[in-house]
Amino acid sequence: MTYEPTWESVSEHEVPQWYDDAKLGVFLHWGLYSVPGWAPQVGNIQELLKAKGPAYMLSHNPYAEWYLNTMQIEGSPTQLHHSETYGADFEYDNFVGQFNEGANSADLDGLASLCKDAGAGYVVLTTKHHEGFCLWPASIEHPVKGRYHAERDLVGDFSEAVRSQGMRMGLYYSGGYDWPYNGALIRAAADTALAVPGSQAYADYAAAHVAELIDKYQPSVLWNDICWPPAGDVPALFAHYYNTVDEGVINDRWIQSKMPRNIATEAIAKGVGGLIQRLWRFVPESAKNLTFPNANHFDFSTPEYAVFHEIKEKKWEATRGVGHSFGANRNERPQDIVTVTELVRTFVDVVSKNGNLLIGIGPGPDGSIPLQQQVPLRGLGEWMSVNSSAVLGSRPWEVAEGETTQGTPVRFLRSGDDLCVALLETPSARTLEIRDLAVSEVTEVEMLGLDEPIEWSVDDGRLLVELPERLQLSPAHVLRISPSRGVRPLGEVAGNQ
Repeated sequence: MTYEPTWESVSEHEVPQWYDDAKLGVFLHWGLYSVPGWAPQVGNIQELLKAKGPAYMLSHNPYAEWYLNTMQIEGSPTQLHHSETYGADFEYDNFVGQFNEGANSADLDGLASLCKDAGAGYVVLTTKHHEGFCLWPASIEHPVKGRYHAERDLVGDFSEAVRSQGMRMGLYYSGGYDWPYNGALIRAAADTALAVPGSQAYADYAAAHVAELIDKYQPSVLWNDICWPPAGDVPALFAHYYNTVDEGVINDRWIQSKMPRNIATEAIAKGVGGLIQRLWRFVPESAKNLTFPNANHFDFSTPEYAVFHEIKEKKWEATRGVGHSFGANRNERPQDIVTVTELVRTFVDVVSKNGNLLIGIGPGPDGSIPLQQQVPLRGLGEWMSVNSSAVLGSRPWEVAEGETTQGTPVRFLRSGDDLCVALLETPSARTLEIRDLAVSEVTEVEMLGLDEPIEWSVDDGRLLVELPERLQLSPAHVLRISPSRGVRPLGEVAGNQ
């Protein structure tokens, strides 16, 4: 169909099957911040925000891609690191030459191969982060910086590498922030809204960038960050994208704030922001989250480092790094990097609740990925080589979470006509029974990755599975039960009587 530039028209767009089937994407944050590649060791950003509040979180930001902002906050660990490493007078733009030197020789085929080896169905690349530096030869010069982009067309070359290996290519763009454009510095809660350029000129600049990315590179995923300039025409941009890219998808971070910008409103905003920080310990825990308001239309939402306990009706994408940062952070310790076991179990948990996982890695300026970041991705890929049939193309079942009678947590997935049960811990006993299931008409039970059949039986509506005496090590063992219609949650059965 042809979409018109109205909310009513673009809202008719449905999530294409490829995105719902893919389940796994890899998120690459690559920019000038990849040269210093540094952020403080403070842990998970959501936990940091809850414990310390927005002002502390911003001055101790674990996101290395925020280096330009954090290095300007007086007394921050990043400012101290920058001064000690490069000198207090070393300007951020001095990283441009080092970035180009590395990026010009980057092995993009090898980088794409790592994503493929992880089992990814798509890749998302930062074309412009909040620093304003572009990874493609943008035809529109930066209003402040002029020709402010990489020498190599990294977006084009990497898109070609990704697609040549059978994956879809997605492009990220920071529409909400462009720090050099308006000299924004984000130190407190109020600054997060005030830093968004409100002029028509900036809205036109951002829209022209995104239109060029759409027309030139045809991204299967259009991933905006923070928000969209209040003066911009979002429905028109969405209509252009949907009419240009067959089966494209759009994320949720396109909200437009209409707050007028003047001395009075800025003073009020900063006063409220300061009050929030002072009274942070009294803010309800449920409100202490790094969240992004949804636009009027989106194909999927993008919570960061979030955990849910129920199936979400609307498609969503869990977004997180392999560590506590998205961009490269050479200051991260081994204990800051997610283990293979944690990553596999997070992936299964997300998929069981109607989500995709977008896992972030941070290339160095030369496109290389540190070994400690590669390990969990390759481990996930090895697990996928055995168990992909349970997750790829799957859909949520009646419920997402359960446990065995011994307390082993499980996640449920519907794969075709089968029910797949992922055990998120190694069972403590050979005889396995899952709580609160009513079983009938089951004809087959198997464990993925096992060559020999396993013994099983149904006793008074209970499924009993005899596991092998020795199970191979795995972050999550998966049982496939056929057919899925032969199994129902016990509560649902009781409710139907």
